[in-house]
Amino acid sequence: MWNKLLISFTAVLFGFMSLGFIQANTQDYTPVPKSPDTHVAYIDRIYTENGTLYIDADYISWYEGEEANKMFLEREPDSGLTEVPDGYYIVNDDNAITKLPVSPNAEVLMQIYNRTGNVEEATTNWNEKIDLNKFVSLFADDTDMNMKDYPYHLEVENGKIVKITQQFIP
Repeated sequence: MWNKLLISFTAVLFGFMSLGFIQANTQDYTPVPKSPDTHVAYIDRIYTENGTLYIDADYISWYEGEEANKMFLEREPDSGLTEVPDGYYIVNDDNAITKLPVSPNAEVLMQIYNRTGNVEEATTNWNEKIDLNKFVSLFADDTDMNMKDYPYHLEVENGKIVKITQQFIP
């Protein structure tokens, strides 16, 4: 559990350190609203089976702000810190994978990805709507930015994913 979290955090941190030129206006950041139908997850893989698109998701608990500080202090009291360093905290106590079909009409909202083919030009555009096929292709290409490093909010209705929102990581 902690190894996956540490590996994911390290990968994201290293990615952003090596891509230090990527800019984000965090003043415009708005947290994704929580709802009983929305699950935060790392996407393990995206694939088609019998003509249906599926996502294998590893559900996590995503905390921000004071809620993140509280959870962090409860779970890591010996860290020497009084709050989370980047304003968020991830808990992944269960590495079970959940297989979910994706609606062909699923809405996809991205924060950051390689839009131009030149990763040096990557910037954050809040909740930019992209085509589901574009998302699948971005996820398949990890040469510049690995989309697996980001958590996603998966909105599920009637057992199918109807909305995918990439979580911004400061």
